Amino acid sequence: MGIYALDIAITGYWHIDGPMTLGAIRISTISPAGGAHDWRWTLAHDLPYHLLIWTTRGQGRLLLNGTRRGVGAHNAIFVPADELFALELSRQSLGLMAIIPVGTDVRLPQTPRQLRLRETGPISELTGFLDAAQREATAQRSLTQDALDGYMALVSVWLRRQMAEDDHLPQKLNGAARLSARFCARVAQHYANGMSVAEHAQELGVTGTHLARACKAATGHTAADILSQRILHAARTALTDTDVPMQDIARHLGFGSAAYFTRYIQTQTGKTPSQLRKSGITRGT
Repeated sequence: MGIYALDIAITGYWHIDGPMTLGAIRISTISPAGGAHDWRWTLAHDLPYHLLIWTTRGQGRLLLNGTRRGVGAHNAIFVPADELFALELSRQSLGLMAIIPVGTDVRLPQTPRQLRLRETGPISELTGFLDAAQREATAQRSLTQDALDGYMALVSVWLRRQMAEDDHLPQKLNGAARLSARFCARVAQHYANGMSVAEHAQELGVTGTHLARACKAATGHTAADILSQRILHAARTALTDTDVPMQDIARHLGFGSAAYFTRYIQTQTGKTPSQLRKSGITRGT
């Protein structure tokens, strides 16, 4: 498996309930057995497709747009492609997730949003659209993707209507949150080029100390934590989902040597890269 496979792996083509066909709309179930609490979700990362998460039960925490906030039942979370995020859900959580490829004809919002729904009408509408889409995807009849396009178009209309409601207008970010959001956007683009937090801070026109404090205030994590999480997510995904040699993964992620990469993985996970690769194959992750 070559560098193209590595690019796919480290940018985050991950799944919950089965292999994904690139370019296809997918509907998946979030459940206690579905991995909604594992590292593929909880480490900060970005994805090359759009993601809609609809939680119907449970609670958790979300990193999105450079801030961390709580998640509860009947939250609609829209994550555009290439947007850094992390989601930690309790094992009692249930919900649905729609994976929507970039370039689809479906007209989607351009910004990340979390909507907390309280009224039964909008809750029933979105649940109905996603339940119907899931049944369609499971049945795999002729023209399934055309039908899923139609359901996602309805979901998009629902999202844009809700985003325009006064109750769901985004709150103005303070200075720390704005800086944290800018840093998270940089991490999504540049995490693999070996830049230090100090170098990122310089590009943002602030000191490393100021950046660390702003990220800590907005997310509960320092800038170094966020950068390290994104690198670790990429490394673990490549180790688990590909057979690309470890020295190639290390080089692709900006490590000076395979030995440095190994020490980093051991420090972060308590396991060597070889152990992570073997355990991933064993679990079928």
